[in-house]
Amino acid sequence: MAVYDHQEQEQLEDIKAWWKEWGGHVTLIAVAAVLVMAGTFGWREWKAQQANSASTLYFTVSDAVRAKDDSRAKEAMAQLATGYGSTGYAPRAALLMAESLWIDGDKAGAQAQLQWVIDRASESDLKDIARYRLAETLIEEQKFDDALRTLDAKHSPAFEGLFSDTRGDALLGAGRRDEARAAYQSALLKVDNPYRNVVQIKLDGLGGPVNPVAPEEITP
Repeated sequence: MAVYDHQEQEQLEDIKAWWKEWGGHVTLIAVAAVLVMAGTFGWREWKAQQANSASTLYFTVSDAVRAKDDSRAKEAMAQLATGYGSTGYAPRAALLMAESLWIDGDKAGAQAQLQWVIDRASESDLKDIARYRLAETLIEEQKFDDALRTLDAKHSPAFEGLFSDTRGDALLGAGRRDEARAAYQSALLKVDNPYRNVVQIKLDGLGGPVNPVAPEEITP
């Protein structure tokens, strides 16, 4: 057995004293570090599982919509919205579902799906698409004031042309022809061909621009 000299013995005593005072803290720190690492890996694994499950349900909704299998589409959409509403798959599936429901004549159901996207989607572009489509459905129902309120919500500049054109449709439906002309004129400056031709026809049908626009003002 090794024989410790006096200096080594003192060092051992110091280490024992230090461990007695701080050893518990060191152990806790080590355990905490292990838990953090385990939690990080666990969180990543959970997120991956969430994304995988959500994508499976999204494609189920998509396939069911194409197959006109309404019951299967609704069941998968309900699971997706309830269990995976925070994923990017849920609002995309809801947009598909809304279109299918509207075509099938379930207007209230379609509007509920669009409103869900507006309320729950984390991506602003998806919210804007839902607002635009919701406004269109409200115009078809002749709920022009509701459509205008929907279009008044803050939205991306990239959607301004579409929103202005749809605002023109709502205003025209409400009998506000001069305001509709101004909305179409605004839309004409912000949309590209071939959609610009559609807006131009609407504007011409109301007598043309309120104030003529120079050609160079129109975006290419």
